[in-house]
Amino acid sequence: MDKLKAMTAFITVAEEQGFAAAARRLSMSPPSVTRTIAELEQHLGVALLLRTTRQVRLTEAGQQYLQDARRIVADVVSSEESITGAHGDPSGHLVVTAPAMFGCLHVTPVITAFQQRYERVTVSAMFVDRVTDLMEEGIDLGIRIGELPDSSLLRAIPLGTVALKTYASPEYLRNHGKPEVPEDLYQHRLIASTAGNRGPLWRFYDNGREIHLRTTPVFSSTTNDSVIAAAVAGHGITRVLSYQAAPQVTAGKLQPILEAYEGAAIPVSIVHPQGRNVPAKVRAFIDMAAQDLRVKLEQI
Repeated sequence: MDKLKAMTAFITVAEEQGFAAAARRLSMSPPSVTRTIAELEQHLGVALLLRTTRQVRLTEAGQQYLQDARRIVADVVSSEESITGAHGDPSGHLVVTAPAMFGCLHVTPVITAFQQRYERVTVSAMFVDRVTDLMEEGIDLGIRIGELPDSSLLRAIPLGTVALKTYASPEYLRNHGKPEVPEDLYQHRLIASTAGNRGPLWRFYDNGREIHLRTTPVFSSTTNDSVIAAAVAGHGITRVLSYQAAPQVTAGKLQPILEAYEGAAIPVSIVHPQGRNVPAKVRAFIDMAAQDLRVKLEQI
């Protein structure tokens, strides 16, 4: 039995949650995939998958084996790419993650430029407003906004900083006046984003003193795009990260307020799994992304 081939088949079945879809992705026949998994389970002496007529689910042993198999396959691929990368252009499939709006605004242009330079690399982008598990979800690298927990499993490359700021349109401020201190916000229409688990508590700082405002928004949304659009329309005051409102600020459609009361800068980093053999495709993407994103973050 080819153990690496069997592990790859198992990982694909687990990700696709079915044998037919896995077979299409692997360019194999469904019976061949089924036979490969059966041989693997027989070799291990445990059931890895629970099969029903509608779906395939992992057993407890399968969940553990999936983590180990992903790591082993990734190490093999990484080792091969580390060797071949020294003698040729990066190739293979790259999985990148970033916060939704940052990915759309700033990472997508990097991806398109990267693929124009390295045509043999295919890319999947996972732009979501949650913290992804790179190892568990099979992700090569990610953009993280915020303080990073200590981890021996990830390497972080700093890119720059952003800030959480308060914004209103010039029209709104003409009609309703400009807040001078955070407490003035209680007299205004507030628009809140709940993306990234952002709650109703707005925090400001005054000479080391933390000010907590428990807001009651007139409008809240799960996306930052919609609260920015509402603020641009003069519907109220909102609070988002500086990069998210930067295009509207540049266009004169929004302006920051209460800047003297904002908190510390928030770091932005590229993270990827630690390892002696970083694949050529990952190294090349990090080099391009770091150069591009550092310039963009300085301009925000």
